[in-house]
Amino acid sequence: MEGLNPEILKEICQVRMPFGKYKDTILADLPINYLEWFQSQGMPKGKLGMQLSTIYEIKINGLMDLLTPIRGKVSYSKDKKTTYKF
Repeated sequence: MEGLNPEILKEICQVRMPFGKYKDTILADLPINYLEWFQSQGMPKGKLGMQLSTIYEIKINGLMDLLTPIRGKVSYSKDKKTTYKF
């Protein structure tokens, strides 16, 4: 991609959302529905808007694996499966 700054990918894996419902959430961890809302309402201006637009495009195109080397090995712990006995 022409004009793509590799630093942007690093930043979206480290920078936290500075405001709103998901304040303090790392940009790469923002839910897609929140990013879709920004897309429909208009992304913030400046660097944050560019970062949010980038992670939005990565997520809708199924490219989150691109961030794996940048993020390192992150363990996504899932809730343990609960077994109910009747």
